Amino acid sequence: MRRRRGPVDGEVTVFVSDEQSAVAIDVTRWQRLALAALADEGVSGECELSVLFVDETTITDLNQRFMEHDGPTDVLSFPIDGEPDPAGRWPDSGGPGPDRGEDPEELPLLLGDVVVCPAVAERNAPEHAGSLDDELALLLVHGILHLLGMDHATDEQRAAMWAREQALLAAHHGPLAADPWR
Repeated sequence: MRRRRGPVDGEVTVFVSDEQSAVAIDVTRWQRLALAALADEGVSGECELSVLFVDETTITDLNQRFMEHDGPTDVLSFPIDGEPDPAGRWPDSGGPGPDRGEDPEELPLLLGDVVVCPAVAERNAPEHAGSLDDELALLLVHGILHLLGMDHATDEQRAAMWAREQALLAAHHGPLAADPWR
């Protein structure tokens, strides 16, 4: 996939929102991890990433609507960064519109959203990454890698994605209490 780049003179921005109450979330900590992972993956210039911590009802709804899977999940990624729409009204493309005269290369790169459900992560942690903190770190990095085009549909893709997860977590989080890649 060809990824559009944002303006080089801007900076990477990560917005983190805690929209649930089941688990205490250190928003600043997860913002720092996301910024470090993006930097290590070569993301630079003016771009934006949103990280949302949501409740089980919200993640269940998103999982059904967008993935056509029943029940809650731990993390979902929603990439946005395709080529920008042409200038003009949408959907009929009539007229330039009041704010659509910008050069597409000057628009910030919108990487997308990583949506994490801490309640599901808390349930999965003992049998996966070992601790809630480790599970949340893994889910955040996993979601970011999906936004950057990585997948785990084949054995080769899975091995590459797991290797990046391990490297990013080792560099910016520390060792995990358990081995989720076993």
